[in-house]
Amino acid sequence: MPDTGFNPEQQEYLKGFMAGVEARRGSLAPASEGTAPADALRAAQDRAIAAGGKLVPQEQAKRERHPLDRWDELTARATAGRFPKPIEDFVGRYHGLFYVGPAQDAFMCRLRIPGGILSAWQLRGIADIAEDCAGGYADVTTRANLQYREIPAAKGPEVVMRLGDIGLLPRGTGADNIRNITASPTAGIDAAELIDTRPLVRALHHHILHSRDLFGLPRKFNISLSGGGAVEVLQETNDIALTAIEMAEGIRFRLNLGGITGHRDFARETGAAIAPEDVVPVCDAILRVFIAEGCRTDRAKARLKYVLDRMGVEGFLSAVEDRLGRPLPRLAATNPPVMPAKHGHVGLHAQRQPGLFYLGVTTPLGRLTTAQLRGLADLAERHGSGTIRLTVWQNLLISDIPEASIPAIQSGLTRLGLGWQASAIRGGLVACTGNAGCKFAASNTKRHAAELADFLEPRIALDAPVNIHLTGCHHSCAQHYIADIGLLGAKVERGEDMIEGYDLHVGGGSGPEQRIGRLVRKQVAHDELGPAVLSLLQAWQRGRSEAETFHLWSARQSDETLAALAAARVLEDA
Repeated sequence: MPDTGFNPEQQEYLKGFMAGVEARRGSLAPASEGTAPADALRAAQDRAIAAGGKLVPQEQAKRERHPLDRWDELTARATAGRFPKPIEDFVGRYHGLFYVGPAQDAFMCRLRIPGGILSAWQLRGIADIAEDCAGGYADVTTRANLQYREIPAAKGPEVVMRLGDIGLLPRGTGADNIRNITASPTAGIDAAELIDTRPLVRALHHHILHSRDLFGLPRKFNISLSGGGAVEVLQETNDIALTAIEMAEGIRFRLNLGGITGHRDFARETGAAIAPEDVVPVCDAILRVFIAEGCRTDRAKARLKYVLDRMGVEGFLSAVEDRLGRPLPRLAATNPPVMPAKHGHVGLHAQRQPGLFYLGVTTPLGRLTTAQLRGLADLAERHGSGTIRLTVWQNLLISDIPEASIPAIQSGLTRLGLGWQASAIRGGLVACTGNAGCKFAASNTKRHAAELADFLEPRIALDAPVNIHLTGCHHSCAQHYIADIGLLGAKVERGEDMIEGYDLHVGGGSGPEQRIGRLVRKQVAHDELGPAVLSLLQAWQRGRSEAETFHLWSARQSDETLAALAAARVLEDA
């Protein structure tokens, strides 16, 4: 032992004292059945420092004081009417509050709605908070969630507390945490599903909220469970993708890892088959290996994808099995999965319960006013079970509708300015917040999406659905890479000016159509989008074989052909 200036007795005392400190720190950070070290966050940081690394500022902030212990800082800023500085903003995101300046001098608050399922009384509470503390509306996100915008500095903590009062505490919805768990929106009502995922999502949601160690991740993390059925969940875009399959032993979940389509990667196959009762412990073990192995010195390399790149899938899975203390079962022969219905999230569908239906409701690019939120709650209560189900397509479902009530609920939606019959274009039209509310976005995606649909619909009648996604920046919140036509915000030179536009990608898909879209034309000005997209759709309808989807047709075309089509003159008489 090096000369520390302390005699052996003093050294032993100090070792015991530090062990006590670590034990106490661990008591404040409950581990899963003793499988994680006391304070897994600090232990991972210590290893990074010992290896000669320098913690990034976000890790240093977490090291100085755990973000969950900094509520007093948020309330003090609110009392002073002050928005956070950048590192303070990072910390505040652990409580669901995002400062979105300079696009808006305001907070955004992302909710936590496990599986996207709400009750009517919760939706009314959401409307009340939006009216009292935010911009008077809520946006449906691509994680089957809702978010508020235009929250004043003084109102941030009030929003968080009132959400907690209605059972929707937004803890961990930002920063380096596990985001809202997505799952089949038709869980429990879909005649084709293999398993009702609602109990699993509920258990996993509460496990995360009540496990302090799981708020020590090196970067954000997404989890999705698909129980099978008609509506896609896009689970392969998540860090943990669990997909129900039918095996001789019963229903199991196929485990894929590391999905991050903004980096052009779908979740990778592991070959593991997870029993329903093992979903929570396996997810916990995966998260704890990620905590231990994820990068703390480079934010750009801190997602799970990069751990898998370094360790390999088998190496990572071996570490998970060590954490669990047992091997994971491997996949055997399975029955083919149910083919999800493209745009199955729109329109009227029979439930597995005889005589009941669910209705997919389209929103104006994901935005709902307080009047619409309250109206939806009333309709769901009056004509259904009072249940509202959000989807990853920026729309929602109202479930448990008796057949006799269908006309009344449809006319009620019309009065609210909401649809239930979407065109083949609007049913898959997705747009992120855009530069009207996000500092990273290069374009006003919501406005341009609406303009694009208005341009296309009078000019072409599609007989098969197409997904068109507009995202404002490389973060790809609208997941442009997995759309039939994906548009990524870009600045376009026009004369001496720079105007808003998009890079045009074609041929992406999810589920059975899994593929990353190809960049075929760069820097299309926003006012040239309509003709470019229309030309592609017309070429598909002219040149397809019988019942050939846009996805399959575009896969047969070369990049050069698609680029030429996207630049061609529109056939107005087509």
